[in-house]
Amino acid sequence: MIGLGYWGPNLVRNVAASPHTELAAICDRDPERLATLGRQYPAARQVKEVGELFTSDDIDGVCIATPVSTHYPLAKQALEHGKHVLVEKPFVQRVDQAEELVALARERGRVLMVDHVFLFAPAVQRLARAVNEGELGDLQYVDSVRINLGLVQQDVNVLWDLAVHDLSIIDYLVGRNAKSVVAFGEAHQGHGLADVAYLHVDYGDGLIASVHANWLSPVKVRHFIVGGTKKSALYNELNAAERLKIYDYGVDTTRDPESKRRIMIAYRTGDVLAPKLEPIEPLRAMIEHFAACCRDGTTPLSSGEQGVRVVRVLAAAEESLAKGGAPIDLEAYTA
Repeated sequence: MIGLGYWGPNLVRNVAASPHTELAAICDRDPERLATLGRQYPAARQVKEVGELFTSDDIDGVCIATPVSTHYPLAKQALEHGKHVLVEKPFVQRVDQAEELVALARERGRVLMVDHVFLFAPAVQRLARAVNEGELGDLQYVDSVRINLGLVQQDVNVLWDLAVHDLSIIDYLVGRNAKSVVAFGEAHQGHGLADVAYLHVDYGDGLIASVHANWLSPVKVRHFIVGGTKKSALYNELNAAERLKIYDYGVDTTRDPESKRRIMIAYRTGDVLAPKLEPIEPLRAMIEHFAACCRDGTTPLSSGEQGVRVVRVLAAAEESLAKGGAPIDLEAYTA
């Protein structure tokens, strides 16, 4: 485990608890953090320099939870030394870096996985099944709100920090590349990084997605709405009792036989289903999935390829922000 700051200890806890993984070593430049986690997990050796991890023959894989600017060089070194790699979100800061790591992992026959943890939430898994089995019909829109007070980051804007979660879920549900991106936002803290932002993504075929991300909201909101031609769904991770609801609500339209220009509209209000979900911690499920992929040589759900697609949207959104909300054509985007 490389990086024992905000997210690292959560990964450490799940790696140590899983019967499919062994916590071999923990690594951090801060001696106090290293000592604190070392006391909790005495069987894991404490390492101050990452080079020792990469050259150790008894280590099969590494988890990286360091500042995003270090993800690329650390993941590259790990792959070059034949290690499987799990990288905390956001994957990397540049599309070319993401593509290079994917190619390197493929060349070395190693697993490269991104910590898009919400893909492993039971509610998202059930939502994906509803989409794939046609329960919602053809998807028309995704409307997501992910806002709270803090944690304001110092190295990435609010889209890279928060909207990355929504984009990974959307990518998982939609299963195709986005066509264009528009983003608006403002930086209010004097560091030039947007802390409030609105992101709009066109996926073609009538499907649009909107993500509102905000570090300054006095309340915490997690609403992820998916609308289809048959039904709609609401995923609310803060509602422990009913994290997913599927609504047989919608609008049915037919042509008015008396007029070529008029459309007859009927509103449909049917049942609301709150599916039973397994009480599985998403992070635990993600760690066990990573272990299974390393063992069996299978492609992760949150693969490096998915990481490339998400980074491409985020990089284009950052360019759109810099250009005052100018639309960015993703089909021609290579930055």
